[in-house]
Amino acid sequence: MENISKFPCSHQPVRSISFPPRVHPVSQRVEAILNHLKPHDSQPVSSTTCLEVETIQSELVVLAELYNCMEELFHSPQTQQTLLRFQSGKLVEEALCGSVTLLDTCESARDLLLVLKEHMQTLHSAVRRRKGDSDIESSISAYDFFKKKTKKTITKQLEQLKRMQNKVISSFSFLNQDQHLAFLARVLREASIITVSIFGSLLVFLSMPTFGTKGSSLISKLKTTVLFSSQKELKNTNGDADLNNALCSLLRREKKGDSNSEFQRTLRVLETLNVNIEGLEGGLDCIFRCLVKNRVSLLNMLAH
Repeated sequence: MENISKFPCSHQPVRSISFPPRVHPVSQRVEAILNHLKPHDSQPVSSTTCLEVETIQSELVVLAELYNCMEELFHSPQTQQTLLRFQSGKLVEEALCGSVTLLDTCESARDLLLVLKEHMQTLHSAVRRRKGDSDIESSISAYDFFKKKTKKTITKQLEQLKRMQNKVISSFSFLNQDQHLAFLARVLREASIITVSIFGSLLVFLSMPTFGTKGSSLISKLKTTVLFSSQKELKNTNGDADLNNALCSLLRREKKGDSNSEFQRTLRVLETLNVNIEGLEGGLDCIFRCLVKNRVSLLNMLAH
């Protein structure tokens, strides 16, 4: 897709990080989660790939657990004193600044998913009612227009994430003197970078290609593009054609032919896509709440 970066999946070996013992009971759990998500720590936003939707969903769940553990960590008086002691709370202020970008990206992705789901449901309804090619073509054209409109939004969000990632990397690279402070700085740094990477993968997933150039027939556009990028999604349709080919088959069917199988195949793909979108919505809703709680905790630290 034009103007939107492709993200290669990082296969670098996971580097175990060691946190100081007895800092807080939840510290070991934080360490385990960060190590699980560690490949994202070295994955620049400018090189993100479109991960399978199931992978993004599972990582959103793990990310939410990470923020819940961090929330527990932030409530520790020892944690608050250590963070506030360093340069009058500089690390807290920097984390608050980054939280604005993360919340903005999360909210934007939620809005895009909501509209995407509406388009898929409209298309599902058109196919299910079998009102004819014109109704289906109208739904596809509306979806195509939506995709073109979102390209600028997604590109802008990816650029913001890249700037935040670069800033976080440079901001947290100097803390070695105090073990507890270094531990907390690493948690803040790596949580931010991992969140940026996962959000980046989600945005690239949402930047699925449009139907081609203006003026070409809808059928020819459908023949050269894929609406849904997850290979597992194709398997979920029992080996049948993907949504793109299924729609093309519907539009090209002979009026006297039996098109029931094409309708059923298209409906199955649309239903699977809708379930996946709802899964992503649930994950983002959870992450959004976690980010809000995280920001409130950091603000309360500075207020004391």
